[in-house]
Amino acid sequence: MDELARFAMRTNTCGTVTKNNLGDEVILTGWVHTRRDHGGLVFLDLRDRSGIVQVVVDPTQHAAFETAHTIRSEYVLYITGRVKERPAGTINPNLPTGEVEVEAYNIKILNKSKTPPFEIDGTSVDEVLRLKYRYLDLRRADMQHNLMTRHKVVTRVRDYLNNNGFIEIETPMLTKSTPEGARDFLVPSRLQPHHFYALPQSPQLFKQVLMVAGFERYYQLARAFRDEDLRADRQLEHTQIDMEMSFMTEEGILELVEGMVRDVFEIADVKIPTPIQRMTYDEAIHRYGCDKPDLRYGMEIEDISDIVEKADFKVFANTVKNGGAVRGIAAPGCGTFSRSRIDELTEFAASNGAKGLAWIALEPEGNVRSPIAKFFREDQIEAIIKRLKANPGDLLLFVADKPVKASSILGSLRIKLADQIGLIQPDVFNFLWLVDFPLFGWDEDENRLDPNHHPFTMPRVEDIPLLDTEPLKVRSYAYDLIINGTEVGGGSLRIYDQGLQEKIFELIGLNVEEAREKFGFLLEAFEYGAPPHGGLAFGLDRLVAILLQKKTIREVIAFPKTQTGSCLMSGAPDTVTEQQLRELHIKLS
Repeated sequence: MDELARFAMRTNTCGTVTKNNLGDEVILTGWVHTRRDHGGLVFLDLRDRSGIVQVVVDPTQHAAFETAHTIRSEYVLYITGRVKERPAGTINPNLPTGEVEVEAYNIKILNKSKTPPFEIDGTSVDEVLRLKYRYLDLRRADMQHNLMTRHKVVTRVRDYLNNNGFIEIETPMLTKSTPEGARDFLVPSRLQPHHFYALPQSPQLFKQVLMVAGFERYYQLARAFRDEDLRADRQLEHTQIDMEMSFMTEEGILELVEGMVRDVFEIADVKIPTPIQRMTYDEAIHRYGCDKPDLRYGMEIEDISDIVEKADFKVFANTVKNGGAVRGIAAPGCGTFSRSRIDELTEFAASNGAKGLAWIALEPEGNVRSPIAKFFREDQIEAIIKRLKANPGDLLLFVADKPVKASSILGSLRIKLADQIGLIQPDVFNFLWLVDFPLFGWDEDENRLDPNHHPFTMPRVEDIPLLDTEPLKVRSYAYDLIINGTEVGGGSLRIYDQGLQEKIFELIGLNVEEAREKFGFLLEAFEYGAPPHGGLAFGLDRLVAILLQKKTIREVIAFPKTQTGSCLMSGAPDTVTEQQLRELHIKLS
């Protein structure tokens, strides 16, 4: 008897009835997947979470046979019968139960079902319909597999962290608003009128306090909330695998986490070579134009400024002369693109900030087709082709601009082209640690330094002297794990020295009073012996979606929101009564 059936009315679950049960009397419960009437016999495919088993009803079982004729798809049944071998020629090799069937002699209808708005085993169902009837969508084998895999991931994570000295601690869901990053979800307090809690964007401050408290290794499957626009890999609420560690180096943290990721991907029989490849932020921006490069394909960005700085093409020459850069990529097999297709790429580049997009098409027979080729000597063209590692049949694309902007535009083109021409290998997993992020960016609107991660990120020790002279050149002990071009998680070592922390606050324009107002309890905790510490958080939803190769995290979340932030099944968000508003001292305009 399997574990699911031990304490229930059934003796077996549907998907576990095999030749080992031949001759057994079994009690099964579940939903009718399909019903087939073959004249003298009625066949039912009975489904539960474990799988499907075929049930056959013979006319000699009068009551059961009569009941079987009234049954429809998705009825909930209680069946008593005996396991027997399927007749020769009727075995289904695609089912674990395909060699047997259950001959039913008692059928009880536990509940009837309306005709579902879509077929439970259908493959092309409109997502709006699926989300409205999510309880039916979740009956589908694919969705059940997704959520059971998610459960396996959580179990592996917990086991791994428990075995490595971590303890699981819950942090508050109702906390103080600290407007950093995305917008907070605010919760009005009834007991303290005109005051608000905020739902956590992350447990960041609390987990650092736990390190000060001496717990040394903490983790939590934390719910986090961000009031931001939704997309395929983002929801208003999500689950983080949240970790923090004391007395650990960056190297130690990355090595420990690699072991956890290796365990998780073994669920899908994916072997991760460790140590995972590492790349600096600067290298990623230069070579791939973004901080989450997909390394499953090439098309690396190359700088050709030195080749074109004295060319007759003034757009390139003047850009280099004024401190900019000319960079390019070679799109394999795209040398036959029509002018209209290249114009589409030019428009796409313009939408990403490009002033223009120059191109050279290397046609398969060796001819060069380009509106700019006439401005270059033959040896310059050859040098460009060699630098971009291009071959006949490739399309060379160039952007002239500030170095980072040129790479960024080409990075977007690289992703678009890889998808268009089928360069992405769907069954390949590429893992990358991105390290050495800049500590600061520059906020053009506020005209000030802005933390790239958060203000508690530790600057690299060797760069600390640059805080007083060239703060934008300061690198940090921050790291992101990138899988197939998606940031799955990241974190950093944290500042634990009070003087250095005050220095960072000063650089980002926070005076002592403002810092105390925003982060007071953490700063006060630091005054009582804060250990060196660091951590990171993984997006569980993204991790599972990548593991299962799903295009959207909605496929691995039981009850997701739409892109408008709505739950089509429950009707959230919704209005509330006037009495509720009065109790919360809220008046709507």
